[in-house]
Amino acid sequence: MDTFMTMKAYGTDSDKALEKAEKRIIQLEDELSVTKTDSDISRINSAGGEDVEVSDDTAVLVKAAQDYGKLTNGALDVTVYPVLAEWGFTTGEYHIPDEDTIKSLLENVGYENISLSGNTVQIPPEYQIDMGALAKGYTGDMIMDIFRENGVTSGIISLGGNIQTIGKKPDGSQWRVSVRDPFSPDDNLCILEISDKAVITSGNYERFFTGDDGKNYWHIIDPNDGYPADNGLVSVTIIGENGLMCDALSTALFSAGTEKAKTYWKEHGDFDMVLVTDDKHIIYTDGLSGSFENVSGLTDEVLTHD
Repeated sequence: MDTFMTMKAYGTDSDKALEKAEKRIIQLEDELSVTKTDSDISRINSAGGEDVEVSDDTAVLVKAAQDYGKLTNGALDVTVYPVLAEWGFTTGEYHIPDEDTIKSLLENVGYENISLSGNTVQIPPEYQIDMGALAKGYTGDMIMDIFRENGVTSGIISLGGNIQTIGKKPDGSQWRVSVRDPFSPDDNLCILEISDKAVITSGNYERFFTGDDGKNYWHIIDPNDGYPADNGLVSVTIIGENGLMCDALSTALFSAGTEKAKTYWKEHGDFDMVLVTDDKHIIYTDGLSGSFENVSGLTDEVLTHD
């Protein structure tokens, strides 16, 4: 998962739940990692266009990649991985690719060319996929299932920037989750009070490098042009009951941009969100009214369905 993780659980078999959760995380890492040579994802990427039998978990995520690719009109596209790698975000060897290289790589990008039948996955020979925009959210959902099955009534996990909770805090109060200020990442932007929800953020401050031209380039790639998504947003936080959905949409709506993110929420509305625009403005949805506290110096407004 390439991140630090913490888990807290309170309940009848909380120790057992945490032990099982750790094993499940390791299992999912082994199945879904794009860098482990024997993972399902690596086997798909190296199959040269042949069918690959995968685990149930991998099949679920491939189906989700297809679904959210379609729902977001391609703003989420797991086949953009070769472009991401070309920028150096997978190796740390950062550089700005030339336009011809990006154009060439984009010829082999398109989630709609992923084939899934049961647990059999096939992608075209030159394609590669990466579940980085889905895996941690799905992992959070799996941990929540383990917690519930083992009598955990109160818990919180942090998988990097992905927070997920079960129930309220042991004292009966809501969990208070902070969202970082993308303009000052050591400081908080806002505090959210939640229970039984995931809070997942994608931001341009998480993984980036400064090019020779003095500009910052971040790891969320726009599948339309192969460059870091620069459509008016610097941070997107999605709040909902399903971690997989929150993970997928935090990436997709960051890439889509402010207006398309607003439209998507108004059309679907089964989640809440906090958007931060590049002109230092916060937009949060009305489902968060009463549980949203702005602790930054940025202006904010509430987005409604009207």
